[in-house]
Amino acid sequence: MKQQHFGTNSAGKILDIIKPENNPKKPVINWASLRENKAKYEAMKWADLPPIEKNFYKESSRTASMSQEEVELWRKENNNIICDDLKEGEKRCIPNPVCKFEDVFEHYPDIMANIRKVGFQKPTPIQSQAWPIILQGIDLIGIAQTGTGKTLAYLMPGFIHLTSQPISKDQRGGPGMLVLAPTRELALQVEAECLKYTYKGIKSICIYGGGDRKGQIDVVTKGVDIVIATPGRLNDLQMNNFINLKSITYLVLDEADRMLDMGFEPQIMKILIDVRPDRQTVMTSATWPDGVRRLAKSYLKNPMIVYVGTLDLAAVNTVEQRVIVIAEEEKKAFMQYFIDSMKPKDKVIIFVGKKLTADDLASDFGLQGIPVQSLHGNREQCDREQALDDFKKGKVRILVATDLASRGLDVHDITHVFNFDFPRNIEEYVHRVGRTGRAGRTGEAVTLVTKSDWRVASELIEILERANQVVPNELIAMAERYKEFQIRKEIEKDIRRPQRKPSK
Repeated sequence: MKQQHFGTNSAGKILDIIKPENNPKKPVINWASLRENKAKYEAMKWADLPPIEKNFYKESSRTASMSQEEVELWRKENNNIICDDLKEGEKRCIPNPVCKFEDVFEHYPDIMANIRKVGFQKPTPIQSQAWPIILQGIDLIGIAQTGTGKTLAYLMPGFIHLTSQPISKDQRGGPGMLVLAPTRELALQVEAECLKYTYKGIKSICIYGGGDRKGQIDVVTKGVDIVIATPGRLNDLQMNNFINLKSITYLVLDEADRMLDMGFEPQIMKILIDVRPDRQTVMTSATWPDGVRRLAKSYLKNPMIVYVGTLDLAAVNTVEQRVIVIAEEEKKAFMQYFIDSMKPKDKVIIFVGKKLTADDLASDFGLQGIPVQSLHGNREQCDREQALDDFKKGKVRILVATDLASRGLDVHDITHVFNFDFPRNIEEYVHRVGRTGRAGRTGEAVTLVTKSDWRVASELIEILERANQVVPNELIAMAERYKEFQIRKEIEKDIRRPQRKPSK
């Protein structure tokens, strides 16, 4: 290999470069100035925005006259509603819950007409406490199990908010309300609720990946009031300047825990940069993990929190939960026995861990002449919608699905959930179980657990005990074995760790 020689001139130049006087120090960043410029830019960005109104609540005399004892009793009897004010410093007074629809919507006859048309008897627990808070213009975090009326808890105040702004829809320059949802299925379901409660000519659109992008762009650019969207597709339309979000004054983050599980936080951050900072924000979630707390702190201002039941995980109490500890190779035979023993009116979702397993099981049923549909992320959107429609209408009574169907799937007459594969975490188990026992009905969840699921055994035992369900002895033994395994692993780690010699 030829050696490279530097001449004296080259060496002199290198020495010149590394001399301190020829290498001035990097300028120090003036953070104070940058922060000041950012604040100026922010002020300029939002300077021309029209005014915003948020408080539309007129408390009824009946609600106002409730004593503290009556309020506490109502909350306790309605699934133990618990409220808190997360504002730092001096706490605000949490409004009394509303016991009847008239207590909150008597000044909004069109909304009362809608409610009577649908035939609801009284507000659900989350609605009774959320409506007075949201209608006062306060940001809200609503934690409740799926199927408890969370969608209407934010939609009804949203309609009032939209149609009561000081400027007209034409002056707004874009949509006024945005609902972010984790899956297409949930987004479409929210849109269906919007269409059911038509109010003062409000137009809505559902934007999701896999849908007709050009068609969605056409509708958005013509002008809509409410955008219901999955973060990925909305991010795409926003980045390509097809949608202006500066006009949004009412924002909903629906199923926030699921959005985080699906890795949508970067898209949410990009979207919310263009939503006005003085908006009203409502966040719903079925659980309250650290990630959701962080999201709430970043995007909500001085919120109140309402949770129904408990902040701990709790599977719905209208569902009987059966857990069977079984060998992997026996699962198909057990499932077949379960299907053969179904009654004519039973309707079941079979949850699996992989798309391939969903296709395999659906194919097996098809070969036996058993009507079935499957639902997973690799299916075309039109096929997914057809599968859901067939299942809702009862054309098929068996739906094989991945966790895509564990949230927001609103089919009231599901009698059974069958967990063929245990989900990847205990939160997902709670959501799967919540697909049955809805709207005042009872249901049954059958869950197959194999030795590979031993790490979740102790958490599953806690859920079962809390709901007063039978805990199999094999599950207890599995949890103990996993605990012993963890202890053994820690001891081995300590043994392998090099011991530090004591200093002299």
